[in-house]
This record gives sequence, structure tokens and C-alpha cells, in this order.
Amino acid sequence: MGKTEIRIGGFGGQGVILSGFIIGKASAIFDNRFATMIQSFGPEARGGACNAQVIISDTPVLYPYITIPDILVIMSQEAYNKFGSNVKRGGTILFESDLVKVDDIDKSLKVYSIPATHLAEELGRKIVLNIVMVGFFTAVTNIVSYDSIKKSILDSVPKGTETININAFEKGFQYGKEILLHS
Repeated sequence: MGKTEIRIGGFGGQGVILSGFIIGKASAIFDNRFATMIQSFGPEARGGACNAQVIISDTPVLYPYITIPDILVIMSQEAYNKFGSNVKRGGTILFESDLVKVDDIDKSLKVYSIPATHLAEELGRKIVLNIVMVGFFTAVTNIVSYDSIKKSILDSVPKGTETININAFEKGFQYGKEILLHS
């Protein structure tokens, strides 16, 4: 597999950092690969821009910062405006279709969208949109195994929220599998 650079962008309160943590942990702990994560917040605690940079590799990661990501996961318009034009040629963009409008996409990129907020609301908890995105990411990219992500979610979310988070993951994963089936 080599090395994969992933940037997850959104705004504070969407669970961007937790998403990166879950993906990195799944890879490093449960898939026995190497992973790093760097996080960045805007000056506000909630509502400000934030992003997580995750690198997954078959060999030790010597430099933890992303240069140009292979995969960009976007959960806010501001994040798209800031990072949308910075993806490796032939890379992948995953975005939240209810919150993000994309334009002028390089034709070499694979672009997939999901109404993650709407799907989270169907589960009764808008706050799990990040876990819906993690499920979507898992299905579409196949970078981290399904079982590893599930274990990482169960190991990372607050006690008492495991069921809603696994349901959110499954909803995003199934949506991603359907997208791939029809593309």
C-alpha cells in the first residue's frame, strides 16, 4: 500500500479531530501499520476552522506533516475553500454534500459526496455526522479495514454512545458501498 496522506477538514464541533484519531488508531493499533496525526484549530473552540492530517504507511513515518494529501475529507465550505485545490493529481475528495458545494475540480480526481448530516439526523443525532463520514471514508477508500475502524470507534467514543456511533458508521459505510456500486 505504501504511504497515504489524508486531510480531514471542517469546523470545530463537527468531530474532525476525532475522525482523524479513529482512522489513525485503526491503522496503527488494529491494522498493524504506522500512522501519525497532526491537528490544527482556528482561534475559536467551536465553529472555527480545524483539520486533522493523518499519514498511514507500511513503514515508519519520518515526517508527520502532509505536503499534498492523497485523500481530502471535507465537512465544511470553509475547509473546501481552504484545502479543495490542494489534492494530489489522481487523488480522492470526499465531501459532505449538504454543507459543501464544490466547483472547478481537477478531472483527474475521484470525487464522492454524501449527505452525512442528513444521515446522522435520520439516526436522531446530528453530532454523529463525523462517524458517518468515517464509514463513508472506509467504504470508498479501502485504506483501513472495516473491522479495525469498528474496533477503533468502540475504543474511542464516549461510553454509552457506542451503539449510535456504530449505527452512524454502518450508515456511512453502506452509503459508500452503494456509491461505488453505481459509479
